[in-house]
Amino acid sequence: MVFQIIGISVLLIFYGCYFLKMLHQHKQGIMTDQIGKGKTGVVKKIEITMKMVTFVVPAAEFISIVLNIFVAIFPLRILGAVISIVGVLAFILSVLTMRDSWRAGVSKTDQTELITGGIYQISRNPAFLGFDLVYIGMVMMFFNLPLLILSVVAMIIFHLQIVNVEEDFLLETFGDDYIDYKKKVCRYLGRKQ
Repeated sequence: MVFQIIGISVLLIFYGCYFLKMLHQHKQGIMTDQIGKGKTGVVKKIEITMKMVTFVVPAAEFISIVLNIFVAIFPLRILGAVISIVGVLAFILSVLTMRDSWRAGVSKTDQTELITGGIYQISRNPAFLGFDLVYIGMVMMFFNLPLLILSVVAMIIFHLQIVNVEEDFLLETFGDDYIDYKKKVCRYLGRKQ
């Protein structure tokens, strides 16, 4: 029961943050959801697939939580709870740090700034890192094969979004500033020397 409460709380806080940020930006006239909009080819396919997995995986997580499905030893469940909570914190910090530059997907029409402070000093992609940590933590708490497969697929799609869409967009938009930032901060976690 404790893990079910933790799991539901993680989902509510994580996706609550996501949707509250979208609502807040919508009230300011900012269209947060840019996934697949105005894109073609591989970029559109990656973003649309990313959008689908961000609905499918939480549904699988919710079902796993409600049914309390797990094939894991107790210490792994505890570690999973910690990892998912860290993921929520990373995601919230990333959204707060991005302020009004935060978007789901890339937008070539919105003028945003390159954010390199706060949590972005230790991860170039803390929102995606947050997603990954939540997914890993949920799999550890409620391990089952369908959830594992869906979570791995989602994390691969997120990685493809980063390396084939986001990084190209940031390089094109911010040029040398982004190159300098890439030299200092790792894609997922850590600073370079």
